[in-house]
Amino acid sequence: MGKKKHKQHSSNPDGHDEPTTTEPMKNKEFRKLVKPLHAELVAMQEWVRTTGAKVCIVFEGRDTAGKGGVIKSITERVSPRVFRVVALPAPTEREKSQMYIQRYVPHLPAAGEVVIFDRSWYNRAGVERVMGFCTEEQTKQFLTEAPEYERSIVASGVILLKYWLEVSEGQQTLRLQSRIDDPRKYWKLSPMDLKSYTRWDDYTRARDDMFRFTDTGWAPWYVANTDDKKRGRLNVIRHILDQVPYTPIDRPVVELPKRKATGDEGPDLPLRRIPTLY
Repeated sequence: MGKKKHKQHSSNPDGHDEPTTTEPMKNKEFRKLVKPLHAELVAMQEWVRTTGAKVCIVFEGRDTAGKGGVIKSITERVSPRVFRVVALPAPTEREKSQMYIQRYVPHLPAAGEVVIFDRSWYNRAGVERVMGFCTEEQTKQFLTEAPEYERSIVASGVILLKYWLEVSEGQQTLRLQSRIDDPRKYWKLSPMDLKSYTRWDDYTRARDDMFRFTDTGWAPWYVANTDDKKRGRLNVIRHILDQVPYTPIDRPVVELPKRKATGDEGPDLPLRRIPTLY
């Protein structure tokens, strides 16, 4: 008998679920497919570093949509000196008194950098709005002003890419339950996750408003389905590579030089070695 395909439900940005019968990708297939993409990311990195390009990538989505996994896959084989991940904590009292966008501006990329925001200034349009951390007036002001912020960012020479990771209701439930049950994932679970879980429709309306006001010609939103995490990661990496106009830099021919090694391990020092248990 053949393997039974796993039935999934993938959400569209309009809020409607589309059933699919795509079997979740196996780890072996994922590792095979991501390897050449990692090589291309390294090529992109060298182009950014040598040309002084500036790239800013924003990831947004509901809780458990897979932002951390996508970012980890992107940064797995590149230099943290070029690819910098920004995940800001809750604002301080001083930051709350500032102009809203102000705390994000210092983290924007300089020449030769790729900055990845694990949640961004769009907190105001999503989490803060839904959870009541800002007023409706503050949200409306942000949605009106954000396109102009981003126009200025793009005008300064930054390649700005904005991704919304879309997860279905069913998958979100499974992933949150896994965080409860799996001691390796329990640290990911926060009281905020449980509160926001009850407000699916509120997040849907907030997301749709965000798209309506801030999906612009100079900074469009790109939606990626992440019900299958591995396929979502591959699709996002491929899309990033297609959006950045990098050209591979010629690699110099390198040969290992000869070295002197006599085999002498030196004096028998009283070092403390850990047990070799594995």
